[in-house]
Amino acid sequence: MTNAVARFAFATAAAIAFVAWLLTLAMSGANATSAIGLSALVAAVVQIAAFAVTASMASRNVVAAWGAGALVRMLTLFVYGFLAVKVLGLPPVPALISLVVFFFLSTLLEPLFLRR
Repeated sequence: MTNAVARFAFATAAAIAFVAWLLTLAMSGANATSAIGLSALVAAVVQIAAFAVTASMASRNVVAAWGAGALVRMLTLFVYGFLAVKVLGLPPVPALISLVVFFFLSTLLEPLFLRR
């Protein structure tokens, strides 16, 4: 399991970094790069932690583990939306769109690393 988590962490970090770079090219404006960078960091931490939990629970109930991961991602999006936009004053479109894109992308990678 630890090997799968490490491989997932590397693949997720690489994919998020590449897509973050692409998003900085597509989105311009005041603080857009900062918003995308913070979203990338938040997404990487949440996704790697959620994958570690999913991998540990996969032998018992993989659907429940994925459901818990989806709930964590949704709660993270709501809390991040409030903190990033209202508290930190980051632009909402780059902050929230990039976080959703990072979550979606890394969620697509999960099944590749959950194989037994």
